[in-house]
Amino acid sequence: MPGWDKVLKEISSRQAEGRQAVDKVRRHYLSRLHKHTKRNVIAYYSGWLSRPPQLPNLEIGDDDKNAFMTAVHTLNRSLGLDLILHTPGGNVAATESLVDYLWSMFDKDVRVIVPQIAMSAGTMIACSAKRIVMGKQSNLGPIDPQFGGIAAQAVLAEFEMAVKSIEHNPSCAPLWQSIIGKYNPTFLLECLQAIEWSRDMVKNWLRDNMFSGDANAEEKAESAVVALGDHASTKTHSRHLPLSVCDGIGLKLERLEDDPIFQDLVLTVHHAFMHTFAQTAAIKIVENHKGVATVLMQSIPQMIQPIMVAPPVQHPPAAVPTELPAQNGTTEKQEPPAEV
Repeated sequence: MPGWDKVLKEISSRQAEGRQAVDKVRRHYLSRLHKHTKRNVIAYYSGWLSRPPQLPNLEIGDDDKNAFMTAVHTLNRSLGLDLILHTPGGNVAATESLVDYLWSMFDKDVRVIVPQIAMSAGTMIACSAKRIVMGKQSNLGPIDPQFGGIAAQAVLAEFEMAVKSIEHNPSCAPLWQSIIGKYNPTFLLECLQAIEWSRDMVKNWLRDNMFSGDANAEEKAESAVVALGDHASTKTHSRHLPLSVCDGIGLKLERLEDDPIFQDLVLTVHHAFMHTFAQTAAIKIVENHKGVATVLMQSIPQMIQPIMVAPPVQHPPAAVPTELPAQNGTTEKQEPPAEV
């Protein structure tokens, strides 16, 4: 297998060929992966591991729909889709919309491949697939919704703790007031609704696709959602859940190691994307096996440019840089949108 070092050497050896060597190597192995599986391949990669966390658009958002529309265009949809995911998660509403789009384009025939990490909303997308491919190094994450980095379930648990504490000892009310008083009047209800929304969404996806046809699909879906969405059990939203845990939850998995050729191709693609983030200003890439890509580039602090990268055989006009607003902006007395 062309490992991390070998992929780097291959990129370096192609620097004299003119165009970005990282693009050529990345596309070469995406194409080889397609030839091996005979399925469409789209890679969705965020560079959040090597970029400042405050940088906008590292997470799943509505802008990603345009990138996926570009990647899906001209594909033979009857071949299904292998979606390679590497993401920290993101906006719940955007995730719901994206899954709805992919289902409609590929008639739910989507397999999600997780070479390293697909957290939060990435885990939700994985649960919408028929199968999830994971290796020994792969991780999913909890799906409990967050508001500005605060776990919705933790907010409700804290409020319940305050109520019980004051009932037991009324003199502690001023202390709890200083803690609970920071929440807006409707925040608790928003937390409750976000929890119900995310759980119902993933439960329905599991029931209608991954567990479709199973005699006890409803029960399996409910059990998996409880395991993935219980903040009291997972303790932290950043918990990394390995293959063994995901298998125990009941998710239908394929082990990357079961097909050595497939494993080599997937991990080589992963290394190529990681080198792309290391050697360029890219912060997010959505790319198919034909070499059609949408790349978000970091140009100056807090500014990004979407760039349409055409496949080698095409020569479209250069895209006009577009200024994109930072996501999840808040105003006084407003809570940020629910994320996972």
